[in-house]
Amino acid sequence: MRIKNYFTYLSLIALSVALPAYADVALKDNSEIVGKWTMTGESLKLEGERKSVTSAWEFKADGTLISVATDSLGRTKEMTVAVKYLIEDGLLKKQVSPGREKYESCSVVQKEGADMVLRCTNLFLFLTKK
Repeated sequence: MRIKNYFTYLSLIALSVALPAYADVALKDNSEIVGKWTMTGESLKLEGERKSVTSAWEFKADGTLISVATDSLGRTKEMTVAVKYLIEDGLLKKQVSPGREKYESCSVVQKEGADMVLRCTNLFLFLTKK
């Protein structure tokens, strides 16, 4: 083996060890997520410290995502927001805010049983189906 190839090979091994080991799960359609989900946490990293959140998402078959967030410290105890969502190229695409046509893409990093982990723009979201 030539020395140049040897160092390239070692670099690839080191890179594969340093990168997180997960593969996205491609969604076929919305039937895989329709229903009510409880958000159990959010984190900047998949294996990082999780911040506890109190939120529920309901994916409706008509492409509506209803988010209900509970804030025990704020002026409003509960806030409900409805946005559009769709499944495109295996990704969940949801409106950033109601009435705007800007969408955020989220990939499903893990989906096992009733648990699902989404990787959105800046956060990993941990959900459990009710």
